[in-house]
Amino acid sequence: MIKSFIRAAAVGTSMALLLMSASVTTTQASTMKLASATINDVQHEWQKVFAEELKQRIGDKVTTEIYPASQLGPIPRMAEGVLLGTIEAFTTPTSFMTNVDPRFQAFDVPGLFKTPQDVDAAIHDPEYRNHMETMFLDKGLRVIGAIYNSPTVVFTMKPVTKLDEMKGLKIRTFASPMQVKPMELLGVTPLPLALTEVVPALENGGLDGLLVGMPILTAFKYYDIGKNITDLRFAEIVSVTVVNEDWFQQQPEDVRQAIIDAGRAAETAVFPWGIKNVERTYKIWTDNGGVVNHLSDEDQSKMEAEFADLATKLVDADPAVKAEYDQMKALVDAKAAK
Repeated sequence: MIKSFIRAAAVGTSMALLLMSASVTTTQASTMKLASATINDVQHEWQKVFAEELKQRIGDKVTTEIYPASQLGPIPRMAEGVLLGTIEAFTTPTSFMTNVDPRFQAFDVPGLFKTPQDVDAAIHDPEYRNHMETMFLDKGLRVIGAIYNSPTVVFTMKPVTKLDEMKGLKIRTFASPMQVKPMELLGVTPLPLALTEVVPALENGGLDGLLVGMPILTAFKYYDIGKNITDLRFAEIVSVTVVNEDWFQQQPEDVRQAIIDAGRAAETAVFPWGIKNVERTYKIWTDNGGVVNHLSDEDQSKMEAEFADLATKLVDADPAVKAEYDQMKALVDAKAAK
């Protein structure tokens, strides 16, 4: 009798442990960590709106956890995390994913996007959008969000108003060849660093400045470090949210569809927010003593012409990059012609 009771208790305990284990596995599978290197910008805003949109569609079937400001590590570690599946989703400028797949370079080609509306024309075209969401599945990644981020400016410790004054400067760039090579053309020493490494390098003289989206400078109060930006505006930054495809496929069909729908809905909501945020950041910069420098018309035209020639060579060197670039350029041109 006692032995039977013990056996029954043991079986009951085993079953309870199995149920607990299954419950933990289910909970883990339905947790979606959203990582980024920035805070209080359009990337962060997209994540917050996405989480709300997803909850409206599926309730508590997925628990979203937002980790801005490199809380889950520097950019290379977050990119690695989403590839390995230790982070479910990562929001970042496309430039930081070029080492994963060179086709990400197509979004960074100087002169491709001149306005937020150019970005919108390409990444929200229904046919191209369907293609873009699945184009990196061979790398284990799915795009669930694409947003206009901001124009490219260069922050410098000393004022720069002429192209010649760029020569010899050590400038942090994104990892994309579409930023590295143009800076080399100007005589700059480009240094692709994680955002978390930039401030110490500026303070100890290891860097003279950085290529960056304007909202980053105000979100992290760079005006307390230096006062100068040069408004180069040779490219518009596009950010994407990539999700680990294995994790995505483990979700029920209704959850997968909700993630796609929530990502697109969040983009619609934050596109005007992102444009206004860029305008706000310029004002915040000047309100805090920051200076916005510009090149002369002659220098600006010279830079854009040289960058265009360089971009053609870089794009033509990789057929896969060229194919993506050509698709987006056609959409931009078609929108401009209307």
